[in-house]
Amino acid sequence: MTHTQPKTYHVKNYGCQMNVYDGERMAEMFAAQGMVQADEKANADLVVLNTCHIREKASEKVYSEIGRLRRMDGTKPVIAVAGCVAQAEGGEISRRAPEVDIVVGPQAYHNLPDMVAAVGRGERVVDLDLPGLDKFARLPARRKQNATTFLTVQEGCDKFCTYCVVPYTRGAEISRGWAELVDEAKALVDAGAKEITLLGQNVNAWRDGDHDLGALIRELDKIDCLRRIRYMTSHPNDMTEGLIQAHGDVEKLMPFLHLPVQSGSDRILKAMNRSHSRDSYLSILDRVRAVRPDIAFSGDFIVGFPGETDSDFEDTLSLVREVGHAQAYSFKYSPRPGTPAADMADQIAPEIMDERLQRLQAQLVADQTAFNRNTLSKTTEVLLERPGKLAGQLIGKSPWLQSVHVLAPDLSIGDIVTVDITDSGPLSLKGEVQMRAAA
Repeated sequence: MTHTQPKTYHVKNYGCQMNVYDGERMAEMFAAQGMVQADEKANADLVVLNTCHIREKASEKVYSEIGRLRRMDGTKPVIAVAGCVAQAEGGEISRRAPEVDIVVGPQAYHNLPDMVAAVGRGERVVDLDLPGLDKFARLPARRKQNATTFLTVQEGCDKFCTYCVVPYTRGAEISRGWAELVDEAKALVDAGAKEITLLGQNVNAWRDGDHDLGALIRELDKIDCLRRIRYMTSHPNDMTEGLIQAHGDVEKLMPFLHLPVQSGSDRILKAMNRSHSRDSYLSILDRVRAVRPDIAFSGDFIVGFPGETDSDFEDTLSLVREVGHAQAYSFKYSPRPGTPAADMADQIAPEIMDERLQRLQAQLVADQTAFNRNTLSKTTEVLLERPGKLAGQLIGKSPWLQSVHVLAPDLSIGDIVTVDITDSGPLSLKGEVQMRAAA
């Protein structure tokens, strides 16, 4: 089946912030081709499903989404499946869902314009190449940005945690070059960004010669109109002394660290091949807190990993209580085909995982609520990012990545304002604008 050249597009992102970044770059490519973004995927000539393969049943969700794209009159858009499900499933997607025109992995999406042209000629295209960083040189210049934006600095993973598919879908760890990243960061700021979040599967594994992520952050700190710097997601083994010291030295580096631990049990950490221990993880947090006392910690947790006993789970709960996370993500273990953990003995019953997850999340919510409550009566700067539900309401982020609601009809998205925190809940804060700090 041939298609005319699409005039409109829609990119639907699943999963992590890196997929959001990839989706933004796809959109910039399509815009450079003269295409217009459609608000609804049902109305688009081209739909890209930018997928995530971390959780169980991810591929099934993609197939369900594909089925919903066929229109009442029997027509359909050009359908591209991108991202990690595409990399993992490959040509099986086209065989199982013949309506899919393009299957493209996360390292090959820079070829999408050529693929769309091939579909117009009646071809079906699969590109699962892992060419390293070639795609970044092929992507268009950064366009107008929101107040907050992402910058991918590193891709891939060499850690091979036994539960994780990322090394197989994203390839080996590879870092973009120093000069390229500094130039892109400047372009993002010139295009309107006030805050940049540096991204990577293991973002703190970024290296260029003798430079580590801490050195890159210090260089970005020199960009005049850049007001805030963040980074995620980190691995404990790559928390260099230089990066830790940057938390104390660089004012623009926000006092927030997302550092996944996954379990509080050394026995389970070893089975996960995490390469760190409970004590080494806590030591890192202590070292960061020593240079930045107001730091907020976030983490990732998996419950129900194969062989996890009640005692192992209690070790996780005790670590959570010791740290007092400001935020955290928690999941039930999900076996991913092809990973070592999927074939391990002593898989945990679903009802046990459910019970453990409920207990863990109750503790995490209590800790987040307490952290937010401790922000009451503080005065802090908030970067306004989006409109709220009420007239004149805007929502922004505190330095500690908390959502803050303010009534400020005279202010605009992208303003940085000084706010008195007046109320708190488990998920957000309320504040009153004291003064405009910067436009």
